[in-house]
Amino acid sequence: MVSFPSRPRSRIGVVCSAFGAFVLLCALPLPALSMVAEQAEQLDLTGHWVGYFGIALFVVAYLLVMAEEFTHLRKSKPVILAAGVMWAVVSWVYQQHGINTAPEHALRNNLLEYAELMLFLLVAMTYINSMQELNVFEALRSRLVRAGFSLRALFWITGTLAFLISPIADNLTTALLMCAVVLAVGGDNPRFVGLSCVNIVVGANAGGAFSPFGDITTLMVWQKGMVDFWSFFALFLPALVNFLVPAALMHFAVPKGTPNGSGERVYVDRGGIAIVLLFLVTIATAVSFHNFLHLPPVIGMLTGLGYLGFYAYYLKKTHDRVPARPGGHRLNAEDEIGDPVAFDVFRPVARAEWDTLFFFYGVVACVGALGFMGYLALTSEVMYHHWGATNANVAVGLLSAIIDNIPVMFAVLSMEPNMSIGQWLLVTLTAGVGGSLLSIGSAAGVALMGQARGHYTFFGHLKWTWAVALGYAASIGTHFWVNSAMF
Repeated sequence: MVSFPSRPRSRIGVVCSAFGAFVLLCALPLPALSMVAEQAEQLDLTGHWVGYFGIALFVVAYLLVMAEEFTHLRKSKPVILAAGVMWAVVSWVYQQHGINTAPEHALRNNLLEYAELMLFLLVAMTYINSMQELNVFEALRSRLVRAGFSLRALFWITGTLAFLISPIADNLTTALLMCAVVLAVGGDNPRFVGLSCVNIVVGANAGGAFSPFGDITTLMVWQKGMVDFWSFFALFLPALVNFLVPAALMHFAVPKGTPNGSGERVYVDRGGIAIVLLFLVTIATAVSFHNFLHLPPVIGMLTGLGYLGFYAYYLKKTHDRVPARPGGHRLNAEDEIGDPVAFDVFRPVARAEWDTLFFFYGVVACVGALGFMGYLALTSEVMYHHWGATNANVAVGLLSAIIDNIPVMFAVLSMEPNMSIGQWLLVTLTAGVGGSLLSIGSAAGVALMGQARGHYTFFGHLKWTWAVALGYAASIGTHFWVNSAMF
């Protein structure tokens, strides 16, 4: 079993070490251009100007991604451009050395990995958008608003629901839904809104960490075959601790009082509940295809898109059949459905978060190019052989609080360090919950800063980073305790 370090580094020190690793790699006395393996015809570009150019280009692109809130430049654009330029320059160097096919084969492998994940996410997004279109989430929000809970009760209810919903829906949608509830019932109390948003971000990220469907990083680990489907649930207790520790510490800072229950009652539109059930069947199909038929999970998800397509056809053909609402009276189709146009499955497909999907492509292609240059092998040597797996995996989580966890996790998967399943679960946990340390560390935090502008801010979250960090450390300790047999 790998033991904890005797003197853990500070968060800033670990982050600086991670960035320093890249600087160290660039400064290593490597030959300017050498063959890594003759059979693979792969060149070592880590000491070549192309390698330095690739790192500089990726850093500039990612700085633009981080500045999206201020520049309003979609995050997909800089990484897509950087990816194309990086691979073009790499291919040009290979052409100069008479190696024509190696970059093409490497890029095709990257595109295959991306295609599987993109199609998987597209199906999941389509189901979530279908539920939104049929008022599934709005009906839940309406019920919570009208219930008349106290502010402290709402603090716990919204955080707990964020933890429980995000393993099935994505953490971004879950966080936005719970934030809408908080704003509806306590929008005139900035302290309550700010604390609740911190709690929601922590709950949504923690909930996504123990499910293959809860976060893009967990999905990546599952599809790569590093952890089987059921093993992810060994992270339930560590993830729960990650949520409960900061929530308990913030509880006493939540103001007392009971807001007035208000708001119009919202009904789930016809077909909404059935689509929720179809989504669960689709998840079961993806798991079954992978576990029993040894097919990629994306095939099961695409099969589930077929379920949704046929059900959408049924809704379209029968949209004039309007059931009675509670109370016995019937309404016309336009009042009940909320839209005179029958449900069409391609509307939710069109409303998928395409910027996120293309951002994901850019990240995969950029990290793939850096790996093809040789940097990931060297970084793996520094982190996983010199630091040790535990230190490296904890550092991955801390780094994901500043840099999005997608490129960080994809880099780790590309390195393919030789680790036990316990260590793979550790890096899955840390990459998933590490983003909660800062408001900019996860998509949920960034989105809530916009939704609850003025109430939930970077510095408001930073005030409670110490509590989140205690939960982060406690979740790691819990993982080593309850899952010790996996190390």
